[in-house]
Amino acid sequence: MQTFMRLQRAVEDRAYALYRAGKISGGNFSGRGQEAISVGTTLALESGDKVAPMIRNVGTVLVRGYTPAEVLLNYLAKSGGPSGGKDNSTHFGDVAAKGVVSCISMLGTLVPVMAGMALAAKLRREPIVTMTYIGDGGTSTGDFHEGLNFAAVFRAPLVLIIENNGWAYSTPVDRQTPVKDLATKASAYGIPYAIGDGNDVLEVYRLTKAFVDEARAGGGPRVLELKTMRLRGHAQHDDAWYVPKDQLEAWKKKDPVERFEGYLVQTGIMAPEEIEAVNVKIEREVEEAERIALAAPYPEGTDALKGVFADDSIVRFRRWWEEP
Repeated sequence: MQTFMRLQRAVEDRAYALYRAGKISGGNFSGRGQEAISVGTTLALESGDKVAPMIRNVGTVLVRGYTPAEVLLNYLAKSGGPSGGKDNSTHFGDVAAKGVVSCISMLGTLVPVMAGMALAAKLRREPIVTMTYIGDGGTSTGDFHEGLNFAAVFRAPLVLIIENNGWAYSTPVDRQTPVKDLATKASAYGIPYAIGDGNDVLEVYRLTKAFVDEARAGGGPRVLELKTMRLRGHAQHDDAWYVPKDQLEAWKKKDPVERFEGYLVQTGIMAPEEIEAVNVKIEREVEEAERIALAAPYPEGTDALKGVFADDSIVRFRRWWEEP
C-alpha cells in the first residue's frame, strides 16, 4: 500500500512538472490526496476481476501492472504509450491481460458499462466482480442512476466507488445535490451501501474487500462512498482558487500517504529509514520513466488509422456487402 500510494504521487508530481514545462499538451489531472482510494480499492480485487478507473485513479492502473513509464508515455502522447499516442490521459486499458477497462471521459458512463460486464460474468457463471468509480458530481448524471438500477434488477456483481472529494470541478457538493451522504442514493434501488474515510487506506481496503466478497457470493451490487479531498485543482491548469483555504489546509493535515507512513512507523511495521529507502527507489524509477518517455518518438500520422477497427473488419464488411 505504501509503495503504490507513493508511486502514484511520484508519477503525478512528475507529470505536473512536465505539464508546467510545456511537455504535456491539453489537460492533465491529479489524484493527489486521493491515493488511498485508488490503491486500497484495487488491492481488494482478485486478479480475474475487472476494474474501470477514472482520470484520478493512476494508482489503480499501477496496481494492475502498468508501469510509470507507460503512464508517462501516454501523458506525453508518445507511440510507446498504451494508447499508441492517440490520447494523453488515462484513457487506456487492457481487459484481457490486466483486467482494466479504459476510462471514459463522459461522467457516469462507466457505471452501465461495468454493470453490463458484471451481468455477462454472472450469466457465464464466472466468479468475477467488476468495479468502477464515480465522483460526487457524477452521481447526479442519468447514466449513474440507470447503471445502478440495471445492476440492482439483475443482481450484477458490481462494486461502485463514489469518490466524494467535495467538488465537481468548482461546484461544491451542497450546490448540486441536497443529499448529505451520496451513497444513500443507492437505497432507492435497494442496493446496500457504506460510507468510509477515503484518506485511510486500511479502512478503504477493509470496506471494499467486504463488498467485493459479498458481490462475488451473489449478493448483487454494492455502493461505497469514500470521503476525501483533492489537494490540487480539477486539472493542472486550475489553481483551485474557489476552494476555501481553511478547508484545503484542514485536509492537508489528513494527507493519506503521510498518514499511512506515520501509522507504519508508530506500529513498528516499518522503520523510518525503510520507508525512506522505498521512496528513494520510487523516485529513481520515476526519473528513469521520465527519461524513457521524453526520449520516445511520437507516432506516425498513419498510426491514427490503427487500432480503431478490427484488423480485417472493413474487408469482411465489403465482401458481405458485395455478395450477390
